[in-house]
Amino acid sequence: MAHDTLSQRRAVLEDEWARWVSRSSSGTRHGAPPAVRDEVADSWLRSARTVDPRQECAPDSGDVSARWAESPLREPVTALATQIRDIAEDAGFIGAVTDETGTILWSCGGQVMRRRAERVNFAPGGRWDEAHMGTNALSLALATGNASTVFSAEHLVAALHGWVCYCAPIRDADGRELGVLDLSSTWDRSHPLGLSMVRSLVCAIESRMHGAASSGQVAPRLSCLGAARLTRHGEPVRLRRRHLEILTLLALQPQGLTPERLQYAIYGERPVTTSTLKADVSQLRKATGGEIGNRVYRLLSPLSCDATEVLSALRSGDVATAVRLYRGPLLPDSETPGIVEWRHHLEVAVRTAVLSSADPELALQYGMRAPDDLEIHEHALRLLSATDPRRGVASARVHTALRR
Repeated sequence: MAHDTLSQRRAVLEDEWARWVSRSSSGTRHGAPPAVRDEVADSWLRSARTVDPRQECAPDSGDVSARWAESPLREPVTALATQIRDIAEDAGFIGAVTDETGTILWSCGGQVMRRRAERVNFAPGGRWDEAHMGTNALSLALATGNASTVFSAEHLVAALHGWVCYCAPIRDADGRELGVLDLSSTWDRSHPLGLSMVRSLVCAIESRMHGAASSGQVAPRLSCLGAARLTRHGEPVRLRRRHLEILTLLALQPQGLTPERLQYAIYGERPVTTSTLKADVSQLRKATGGEIGNRVYRLLSPLSCDATEVLSALRSGDVATAVRLYRGPLLPDSETPGIVEWRHHLEVAVRTAVLSSADPELALQYGMRAPDDLEIHEHALRLLSATDPRRGVASARVHTALRR
């Protein structure tokens, strides 16, 4: 979602929240504000009985290490911790897992978000149910049993108005709620992919917990920007480079490729028989659980992929997310024709978006991965004010690029 649209939405919600809190403090009974979702307004009404919107942080329940050690969520979350941590840190989020009472038992994230989270006790021991911390994604998911998003001033507590939170309940094999998984960040990082990421991770946790690793419920994760790695249930899947190339092409073409088109994308004009491609696809099927179509080669089950997420972010106008996710060229060691074409497409798309943006931070972030791109560094320098200390970084990069 574009930043201007998010800002407008945030401003409207702030106004509605201020009016609602003012009327509530005067004892006036009223229904849902026009701009507020019904489920959020209902949660406000429930939470306001016990929570002061001006409170600064969540109450603390003390050391929860023993509870975490005994939790049925500990093993599956620990097994997937690297995947959860990578997603949280790459996207600028903080992740948390609670028990069924809304008490945080485990969390992860980068230093910046961890410091921000600690100020509101979004950390192990913090109580985040409605009765203790009002309306938030964790409490809403526990109250409704559904995946939930809470944005900015939809939070009852004013200290959380700078946040956006995505959350989904985690259930055992009998459907009983054991807790929730939450990914949270600053409001300006709000993105439609947030809830999808949470749902995918919860599916992985539940599948591991239920012993259903072969059920096909988990969306594997393909990282192909700057490096190449496929993970399933949080564990790396060993694939040959050719198989990673095929999987990347299929992820980028969800409608699928005919055998002829895929053969050309992989082998180009080389004299390779169709049996070679069939053998490669057959081996890839075995490694991925047989989730590739036959007549038209396409993925038959969800696959999360950093390259497709970059394209999705660009289509929605979210250049900041695209730059964060773009960690380098697509499969940089590959000379496969189809990969080379997509590599160029992605690089041009992200680079053009950065050069079209008036945000110098985007040019600085992209410039870290493009040390020889003089135009990007000069663009950053033009956008930075004369007193901005970041001009030193941009100037040094311009100097280095000119010398190469």
